[in-house]
Amino acid sequence: MSNLPPQAGRRCHNAINPLHSTIYFSPDLGKEFGELGIDDSNAVYIAGRAAALGAVGPGTVTATFYNFNHDLVARHLPAVWSVASPQAVLDARLRAADSTLRRLLGEEIITSSDMAEAAGLALRAAEACTRHARPLYAAHADLPVPEQPHLAYWHAGTLLREHRGDGHLAALLAAGLDPVEALVSHTATGKGMSPRWVLASRGWRPTDWEDAAERLRGRGLLDSEGELTEAGVTLRAELEDTTDRMDLAPYEHLGAEGVERLTELARGFLVTAASAGAFPADLMGKG
Repeated sequence: MSNLPPQAGRRCHNAINPLHSTIYFSPDLGKEFGELGIDDSNAVYIAGRAAALGAVGPGTVTATFYNFNHDLVARHLPAVWSVASPQAVLDARLRAADSTLRRLLGEEIITSSDMAEAAGLALRAAEACTRHARPLYAAHADLPVPEQPHLAYWHAGTLLREHRGDGHLAALLAAGLDPVEALVSHTATGKGMSPRWVLASRGWRPTDWEDAAERLRGRGLLDSEGELTEAGVTLRAELEDTTDRMDLAPYEHLGAEGVERLTELARGFLVTAASAGAFPADLMGKG
């Protein structure tokens, strides 16, 4: 039995993960990758997130990303590695993380004792993450920890994000949700990206979205208005509970007091970043 309050690990993840994700909406990432010769926004995301795996082909990335259209991935891989090596991509990504966090948080927070404390807590939590059946986490766990506290915190956030994400994919598979069904049902919760953002970034067509919605309606998970039914709400809640169980180790390792403190610090950083315009205004929602 866990010694943590219910959903404490999820709340901590939900505070840390968005700050990590700011890099994917940052002009700094596009600038750094553009200097490498990678200009397409989808190629930037795919290469940036996959580079820790090495010069892999599209099959590996489609498998580990789960909800991306394979045709989109194959459009950019393995070709992107002939433009820039995985190591060059990783270096550019870290430079972009540095400039993005400095711009969104400001030097006072970047150099604060709170940031150093948060980095230490997040890295301590990540000590209990496990590699087996978690390819994106395992690949990032092989990378060196940056020396500067704000980059160490971002790196630890990457580890915790991918550890939970790898487990969540196993839960989606067990629940029988294919890639587009997973996206449609998540958006229907009101907590996922809007359909416009999903379709633009994941490579699916509007007809793919509608076909998936129809399959979900056939399973009794979605109603005619595109809202989750009671069964759909239950399924999505069970998915998160299953993910929580598979992602419990790092937060139990940190302990209740450490998780509470890390969550508090992470929320403070996130509020500052969001107030500085870290995310597009239309990113989230059902419409």
